[in-house]
Amino acid sequence: MIKRANAVMAATACLLFATGSYADQPSPWQINLQPAATPIMSQIRWFNAYSLWFVVPITLLVLALLFVVMIRFRASKNPVPSRTSHNTVIEVIWTIGPVLILLFLAVPSFQLLTEQLTFPQNPDVTVKATATQWQWNYEYENSGDNPLAFDSYMLKEPDRAAAGKDDKSIYPRLLAVDNEMVIPVGKTVRVLVTAAPTDVIHSFSMPSFGIKIDAVPGRLNETWFKAEREGIFYGQCSQLCGKDHAFMPIAIRVVAEDKYKQWLTAAATDLGKANKALMAEVDVPAKATDVAANVTQ
Repeated sequence: MIKRANAVMAATACLLFATGSYADQPSPWQINLQPAATPIMSQIRWFNAYSLWFVVPITLLVLALLFVVMIRFRASKNPVPSRTSHNTVIEVIWTIGPVLILLFLAVPSFQLLTEQLTFPQNPDVTVKATATQWQWNYEYENSGDNPLAFDSYMLKEPDRAAAGKDDKSIYPRLLAVDNEMVIPVGKTVRVLVTAAPTDVIHSFSMPSFGIKIDAVPGRLNETWFKAEREGIFYGQCSQLCGKDHAFMPIAIRVVAEDKYKQWLTAAATDLGKANKALMAEVDVPAKATDVAANVTQ
């Protein structure tokens, strides 16, 4: 009984922790940035926290000054207003102070921009993402003589069962897609982003990776990332692109390199079968559920 209880507790813990870490997606009442999955996003999260050390005191100071002015210098309290035209000390302070604050903000922000815009010389994987109203098309440019290409649509509710994506904790409503972009963990991925020539401007945005870049018709933009952990990560088109703009999600599945190579080979002949085989291997929460069920029997 003790062994069975321990096994149940272990399986339950695996289920809970796997579900929480497996899919990065927006959460109810979320006010902070999503957890970082790339080094760039880690720096973005740090800079966000760093800038708050300046933003919060300035906001509180301005609020306090407003109350002081409203209370101390109201008409009933000061029937004869001051006619002071300038104050040298105050003018020096409010000139030098903001300059120093801007310098403390500018230096790390320029360093972050440099990191973002310094593209790796030899990326491990190159994927071209083409946007249209209202879907994404992915093309793996270094996948052999016949590049792998497929469309990625938002998964509709009636199609969940057939796709094997009933678990909304992993495949959330309005974010899950029929075919995710699959990439290997720990590898540098270059993403070429564009839109169909006759389409409108879209935007490729993945919060956990710290990337956001416009997809412009007739123009090829470039970004990159290096995912440090496995899982499914969700983003969306973040440029207003028409009536179904809200239904144009982005899903990226990060897997181990060996699983990625197996999927890439299988997807060249049968994408649907390759996706289901990959899901069977990497959907950790589903496996944890099965383990818990078997242990309790």
